[in-house]
Amino acid sequence: MLRYQADVRTIGFLLLFAALSAGGWLLNPTGPLLWAWVVVTCVSSWICAVIAHNTVHCPVFKKRWMNRLMQVWISLSYGFPISEYVPGHNLSHHKFTQKREDVMRTSKVNTGWNLLNFLVFFFAVGPGVTVGNYRYKQVMKQRLPQWNQQLLLELLFVWGTKAVLLLVDWRKALLFYIVPHAFAVWGITTVNYLQHDGCDEDHPYNHSRNFMGRVFNWFTLNNGFHGMHHMQANLHWSLLREAHEKELGPFIDKRLEEPSLAAYMFRAFIFPGKRLRYDGAPVVIQGEGPDNDWVKANPNVTADDLGAVGTGTA
Repeated sequence: MLRYQADVRTIGFLLLFAALSAGGWLLNPTGPLLWAWVVVTCVSSWICAVIAHNTVHCPVFKKRWMNRLMQVWISLSYGFPISEYVPGHNLSHHKFTQKREDVMRTSKVNTGWNLLNFLVFFFAVGPGVTVGNYRYKQVMKQRLPQWNQQLLLELLFVWGTKAVLLLVDWRKALLFYIVPHAFAVWGITTVNYLQHDGCDEDHPYNHSRNFMGRVFNWFTLNNGFHGMHHMQANLHWSLLREAHEKELGPFIDKRLEEPSLAAYMFRAFIFPGKRLRYDGAPVVIQGEGPDNDWVKANPNVTADDLGAVGTGTA
């Protein structure tokens, strides 16, 4: 049933979030254990957001109907309909990386304090993502109704579940469901700042920052190999390390192969905390303006860009 056996780990992480969320609700921990439980549940939901990202690029199952159900399950774990990933991420960010058509470009933040740039990046790009999603949804009602139907199915389950849980016990719903989902969407959006700020979007290899740590990549399903992901967006996550070593590693500037995410974040946001290009020069933002209309630009949409609706058999 699985297209790649490595997705047993994907399913394991989805089950982990379900266990943490339901376990917190049923066991009702208190004191320090409560806050530790919420933090771990937040991290687990963020991993589910990574799974959402992976799944709209490379669906999990061979059968389309199973992928459609899988997207509902992932949406409930991540907290938002994952079909909404397709417009802003697959079709705007991937097709127009760091250009004005990229609604998630890092040049949208320029506060003069790099830590603040990182913290507010989500809020700076959110409106553009929302507008693009809405406009694309209107187009797809006519162009590909089955994609729109999948989105509506995910919307119904996600927001219906949140409404029911809030009615049953709003405090538990916030702690074990809604807050983790808010962290997940903030985190999966903000990681874009780490992966692209100060890189060279016009270079064939130096367009993305990579985080090479084996422990980090085991838990994040190779999310650290972002350059290779941009070069072959539909390559399954389990193949990214090998592909990076063969097709990107020999050519990329080694300063874009960070051995540790934590060390990079300390250097970038704490000390010295300067916003720098990968070559050590200051990041200079000139001519930043409103988003260009990527929907009107009509990127070359393939079946592999559309998640469950575009891949697999009936």
